[in-house]
Amino acid sequence: MLQKIGFLPGFNKQKTPTGAEAQWTGGENVRFRYGTPEKVGGWKSLGDKKLTGPTRALHHMVNKDGIKYAILGTNRILYAYSGGVFYDIHPLVNPSGTAITNAFSTSNGSPTVTLTFSSAHNFEAGDIIFFGETSTFSAITNSDFGAADFCDLKFMVASVPTPTTLTITMPGNESGSGATTSGGITYYQYYSVGPADQVGVYGWGISQFGGTVTSPQTNTLDGALGDDAYGTGGSGTSIVLDSISGFPTTGTNYILVDSEEISYTGVSGSTTLTGITRAVRGTTQAAHSDGATVTNTSDYAAWGQAATTTDKVAEPGLWSLDNLGTTLIALICNGEVFEWDSDLVNATGTRATIITGAPTASRDMLVSTPDRHLVLFGTETTIGTKTTQDDMFIRFSSQEDINTWTPTATNTAGTQRLAAGSRIMGAKLGRNTLYVWTDTSLFTMRFVGAPFTFAYEQVGTNCGLIGKNASVEVDGAAYWMSENGFFRFTGKLESMDCLVEDYVYDDVNKTSNQMIYCGLNNLFGEVMWFYPTSDSNVNNRCVIYSYLDSTVNRPIWYTNASSIFPRTTWIDSAVFGLPHATYYDADTDSSFDVKGNSDGVTYYYEHETGTNQIKIGTTSAIAANILSGDFDITQSQREGVTFQGDGEHMMRVSRFIPDFLSQAGNTIVELDLRDFPNETAASSSLGPFTITSSTKYQSCRARGRSVAVKISNSAVDSNWKLGTFRLDVHAGGRR
Repeated sequence: MLQKIGFLPGFNKQKTPTGAEAQWTGGENVRFRYGTPEKVGGWKSLGDKKLTGPTRALHHMVNKDGIKYAILGTNRILYAYSGGVFYDIHPLVNPSGTAITNAFSTSNGSPTVTLTFSSAHNFEAGDIIFFGETSTFSAITNSDFGAADFCDLKFMVASVPTPTTLTITMPGNESGSGATTSGGITYYQYYSVGPADQVGVYGWGISQFGGTVTSPQTNTLDGALGDDAYGTGGSGTSIVLDSISGFPTTGTNYILVDSEEISYTGVSGSTTLTGITRAVRGTTQAAHSDGATVTNTSDYAAWGQAATTTDKVAEPGLWSLDNLGTTLIALICNGEVFEWDSDLVNATGTRATIITGAPTASRDMLVSTPDRHLVLFGTETTIGTKTTQDDMFIRFSSQEDINTWTPTATNTAGTQRLAAGSRIMGAKLGRNTLYVWTDTSLFTMRFVGAPFTFAYEQVGTNCGLIGKNASVEVDGAAYWMSENGFFRFTGKLESMDCLVEDYVYDDVNKTSNQMIYCGLNNLFGEVMWFYPTSDSNVNNRCVIYSYLDSTVNRPIWYTNASSIFPRTTWIDSAVFGLPHATYYDADTDSSFDVKGNSDGVTYYYEHETGTNQIKIGTTSAIAANILSGDFDITQSQREGVTFQGDGEHMMRVSRFIPDFLSQAGNTIVELDLRDFPNETAASSSLGPFTITSSTKYQSCRARGRSVAVKISNSAVDSNWKLGTFRLDVHAGGRR
């Protein structure tokens, strides 16, 4: 007897496969449109370069000449993309450059170059340093490194041994005898954005094994340490470093030398740590050579160890990007705000510059339209004084004037402090208002004109934003991810029913909440949240809500855990016609523009094009699959007798008739069988079955109390949209 098997759209992960009868339970790289599942569209690389670090913000804009720009802010560099080319427009701390002399130290056979400055340089490990043109270089004594190895090149700072020295890593080793503070060059310092990861530094279960902290102070041993004696690098109670500048000087503190952790309780002079205890916090005493790196680990929380201070999470390097007309506005989160004029004749050859008169430390930013105020969130109460940054304070510039921030009777600049919550998490421009989320609440900020300029209203409680980029607005509705569920605001606050909620929230890494990124794909009516799971510090999953096809009684949600799909940013089709997104590869460091990069790379993709992944010229398949809940016999006939009962009888499936609305290439069909809910499903003995576009029916030999259907593909150029399958089922007796 042929029976149609129809399944409701979306995934249901709140029930067991048996409980989710007539529903889909999971899959990868699929979406639902008009109620039926299909494989997602393909994507291809834009440009042929791998960018430095993970991209944390993506913005599209057009200048007055119609030139389209994509602005990508990674944790290290601000890029402008246009015409297939990436341009570095990152702002410089010292735009005119700074000359240093007696700068270079090298060692034969080592790729490490130490730079020495005449005063504190303010670089941190991971920052970018750019060297000037050839004319600014003077030769390094006893080194085979020359002008071509440094000039017009960018390097990532590998370490900061002292406040006046830093190291960089060359592509090759020093082949000369080695230089000692010789030579000179002009350098440029990039504004620091922040680390690639967001990790906890205190508390149970937060730290990685051995602990972790952002940009720790480092130095080097002055003399070797033995594994059973102190050698030339110290006595029985002290250890000598080249410098202890920047190291804690009071209380019990810790250093790490190679794999051995050592505690100290005091200091002597400018080079000596006293009150030494070797091999602490579970480490083993070992020998260490002269010049070995010494890292301050006083803020580390060891694996399995509870910290005695308040839990703390180091935020990653983030940007906020928007445009005021044809001027890009770019904020380094918790830092300065910059502008870049896309109308300049040589716009891509110029860099963003700091906005004069603006606050210098803010959490988020956007341009309010159509009134054209630049609004900063979580900003300074005293402009230009970073120590006055207030996470709940809002400040906006005068209308059409991004350089005027102090309110007077003759301008429209102003301020406001929100009351509910402990910090502003993020803001989003809506159709008629600005949405402002704290960690607990939602506010609206509406332009009302003189004399108040903006009106504020708290419209939600217990619905705070989980991360800065975890919200989106479409057609007058705001959607966002909170720490305790998904929400929507359409004039009233709504908690959204979600049939994959436990799957998401039971395995989301809330410590890395600022990694979460919400994107809109209006071509298919999708709101997507990319997020990291509990065992990951980078985005590796996605949860999608279909806002066009969902109804009050049937919200449509689905997920994607495919390793090739997670994105760090996403922007909807508008300026460029198709959605764009960025993918982060944390395991590849060979970016096109920075030597010594250790922060991974970004690939920039255009989506909904073709059926494959095209990654910088390499084409690969997008493997898609979808799995149903269990289907059983509720009524059947055998020898003229009608049987009732939900799964009362075993069933035999002798054939199935495939039905695809569209199909390109081969599609694979599996019938997963089980007799009881707690059994592991077993595939049909004749499957899986390869279905072509000309397959009329497929014979099979399957027997079980229930059957689940899995549709998949694995080949290049494959594509499919499912119709309604029919199974030829027969009652096979009780068991």
